[in-house]
Amino acid sequence: MIVAFSITPLGVGEGVAEPVARAVKVVRDSGLPNRTDAMFTTIEGEWDEVMAVVKRAVDAVAEVAPRVSLVLKADLREGVTDGMTSKIESLERHLS
Repeated sequence: MIVAFSITPLGVGEGVAEPVARAVKVVRDSGLPNRTDAMFTTIEGEWDEVMAVVKRAVDAVAEVAPRVSLVLKADLREGVTDGMTSKIESLERHLS
């Protein structure tokens, strides 16, 4: 499963880098394959482990923000591993 998610701390003013960094740290410390860009963090693994990481990331932000918004998109496909990398490689082959 691949999950792309975005956590937005609300009620902390305009500077959200520190609360968001707390969430990204949780993801990176999880040991699961992940990638962060300007809009989303993407993580790959089994349902229970991925969703547990998302919950811990939300909880980390909630420790410093009175309200948290979560946007999540999931690609559930049995038997696929390394989907984050293989999807990009397939795209790149078609661009060549």
